[in-house]
Amino acid sequence: MKYLIDFLVLALVYIFVLYGKWKAKGRDRLLVNTLMYIYLVFVLYFTLMPVITSIPFVWNHPYTPMNLVPFIDVSEGRGDFFRQVGLNVIMTVPFGFLFPLTWNKRDSFCRTVFYCFLMSLCIELLQPLLNGFRSSDITDLITNVMGGMTGYCLYRIFKPAVFWILDYFKRRD
Repeated sequence: MKYLIDFLVLALVYIFVLYGKWKAKGRDRLLVNTLMYIYLVFVLYFTLMPVITSIPFVWNHPYTPMNLVPFIDVSEGRGDFFRQVGLNVIMTVPFGFLFPLTWNKRDSFCRTVFYCFLMSLCIELLQPLLNGFRSSDITDLITNVMGGMTGYCLYRIFKPAVFWILDYFKRRD
């Protein structure tokens, strides 16, 4: 039920705020922005949700500061380090791929990496605030940015095919 409230709010934001704006810009913009929105909803689901029902309890648990020692899990043999790194990289590959497509201006590697860093930093800082059982780690931040960089490289490789598909959607308007 807690997750349902968040999903309902996100669906209402999409339907009543974003859909009309994006549709007015053309089918290609609607497709790209909707894919990015769906991706961001899944990122929220796996990293921060439930958000709305957690807000009243934000101050009911201690805030654990971010672990600032990169890759300490490897040296101390904690947890399933390689799985965590892999999942963090995979989680942000779509961001690096889709983010340049959401801008009408020239795509930029630096802009994509910067916004991937900001998204990851916000998630890492909010996780222990919204949920006392979650922690934040500099390793997650580093691997998320690596995933965004990988996604951008894939975007550059597949850019001709992607723009061919988007032009197809544009022609159908």
